[in-house]
Amino acid sequence: MEKRRLGRTDLLVSKICLGTMTWGEQNTEAEGHAQMDYAFEKGVNFLDTAELYPIPPKAETQGATERIIGTWMKARGNRDRIVLASKVVGRTANPWFRGGRSSKLVRADIMDAIDKSLERLKTEYIDLYQIHWPDRSIPWGSNPTRVTGTAERHADETPIEETLAVFDDLVKAGKIRHLGLSNESSWGLMRFIAGAEKGVGPRIASLQNAYNLVNRTFEVNLAEACAREDVSLLAYSPLAQGYLTGKYDHGALPKGSRKELFDRLQRYEKPGAAKTFLAYNELARSFGLTPATFANAFVASRPFLTANIIGATTMAQLKEAVASADVAWTEEMQAAVDALHQKTGNPCP
Repeated sequence: MEKRRLGRTDLLVSKICLGTMTWGEQNTEAEGHAQMDYAFEKGVNFLDTAELYPIPPKAETQGATERIIGTWMKARGNRDRIVLASKVVGRTANPWFRGGRSSKLVRADIMDAIDKSLERLKTEYIDLYQIHWPDRSIPWGSNPTRVTGTAERHADETPIEETLAVFDDLVKAGKIRHLGLSNESSWGLMRFIAGAEKGVGPRIASLQNAYNLVNRTFEVNLAEACAREDVSLLAYSPLAQGYLTGKYDHGALPKGSRKELFDRLQRYEKPGAAKTFLAYNELARSFGLTPATFANAFVASRPFLTANIIGATTMAQLKEAVASADVAWTEEMQAAVDALHQKTGNPCP
């Protein structure tokens, strides 16, 4: 498995990163361990998780995913061979993260989050600690195709420099090695970098944003910013929560699918989206590939990508996703994708 440098750090990560958000909800501990065993055997050394997981977030299961990863690393004795990424939640009214109160990106809450994650993960440090979403009020994902109004600022919005200073202390304490962002905009990214350049905190190593065939908004502003600032793109949702596998085509609703179980896929259910998914899925088949393989291979082929974060609930899905890294993405495929994107744009930012 090809390894790529994470930002300006000394970490080399596999171009396939194993996402984990179903473990503890749709997948058992044993299934999570089996997925990690297979991925590790295939050369994947990069795991991504979060204090929020599993999905959907709820008090009864929060933190279960990190515990599953912790028991696996302890049983295999391979912590030194894993690049481990986790996340602290951004501003949220959900009370279960901080013992009955809301949470923000302030010192007390970040310190509480890191200590609990380290305990669950059974490790002394996290290689890449990411801010799951911003403290400030912005559209989810941070990169909409349209802005319908001016977002109202929180009266108690936490300054980016204040948040950065906390992560500086975490690095000095040895609890984390590097800092990353997620669901962030180009303005937010550059403000964090500006703070680091003033000596306030650690430099941003990576940005984890959604990127797939129906959401290429990263390319609008962030691609240039990340390239010039040596910030790695870690792309999540390469299959658009399953819509780019073809399983929901023509209104199908497979039993046991995420939509059937939780009905939380609204990000990918915008006007015109179903028609666009079908077009991409049919395009994949015209090249002799399954839609899932085609969609993952597209993401893995991007010149600005460091790692594609895959996810699976079955071993068959996992094997297909890992194998997508070896697909030879051709100029003909790219031309066909770009022609379709020119017509459909980004229906699901």
